[in-house]
Amino acid sequence: MKSEVSEMGSGVGGGGGGNKYGSLNLTDLPQDCIATVISFTSPQDVCRLSLVSTTFKSASESDAVWESFLPSDHQASIPSSLSFSSKKELYLSLCENHILIDGGRKSLQLERVSGKKVYMLSARDLFIVWGDTPTYWRWISIPESRFEEVAELINVCWLEIRGKIAISMLSPMTRYKACLVFKATARAYGFDFQPAEVSVSIAGTEGCKRTVYLDAARGLRQRYLIVPRRIGLFSRSRFLGLQAPVPLAPAGGDDQNPKTRGDGWLEIELGEFFNDGSIDGELEMSVMEVDGGHWKGGLIVQGIEIRPCL
Repeated sequence: MKSEVSEMGSGVGGGGGGNKYGSLNLTDLPQDCIATVISFTSPQDVCRLSLVSTTFKSASESDAVWESFLPSDHQASIPSSLSFSSKKELYLSLCENHILIDGGRKSLQLERVSGKKVYMLSARDLFIVWGDTPTYWRWISIPESRFEEVAELINVCWLEIRGKIAISMLSPMTRYKACLVFKATARAYGFDFQPAEVSVSIAGTEGCKRTVYLDAARGLRQRYLIVPRRIGLFSRSRFLGLQAPVPLAPAGGDDQNPKTRGDGWLEIELGEFFNDGSIDGELEMSVMEVDGGHWKGGLIVQGIEIRPCL
């Protein structure tokens, strides 16, 4: 990798001058100089540049480079029980594994390509109406959750879940999306046809609202001619005795239905927010189903994830 530079010289004794051209091999630059330059790129670019030469490879391992990709407040978030041999190891660890912060009520992770911050608010960090009433909700521990406790919906007619996070905690100049992360139990009912209203907004403002469905099987039923039989007080969906499903063209509005995550949980998008770095206050997310007046149950809520849009 070479860069052409020019030198202008003048002749001795007032004689005519001429141009001298030479080339500069960038690998001859001091390693810390190269590290400073590539720290202004991205983690993905640094990995590519490490293949250019042994000099670039050494520079790409520099703590100064990977420090620039870590959040400025990362030292306050890393538990003292964790230790890493380099900033690169710390960065890659935060991309692969979440860490619990705020007394275990939130988790923090980094998006691998950009290094932007990803948070999940635990169910305990959310405001859940009737959440502390055992008749309606109960708190349990399950091995597949990253948090100590999750909230299991037993039976309610008023479903309201809200979460807040300080906007200053989010990466600046980044568009975020918020998703409710949950599971459906084998006895889930009441979500077949009644949509929930969700929103993402700056706290104290109205924000943009949309409707979604929390029934995990609804997307499948939209693609096939399956009509659930309504049986019993809670109108639970039963599929016994139905004819073989007939495939249909994919229905519109698929973003209204839950999607399966890589960790096996379900998620439904609540909305998006662009953090331009100049807004103070809190970002508020909500999930509500209060209009139908019918009873519902059988959801396990892990939390709300706020992550960069890719």
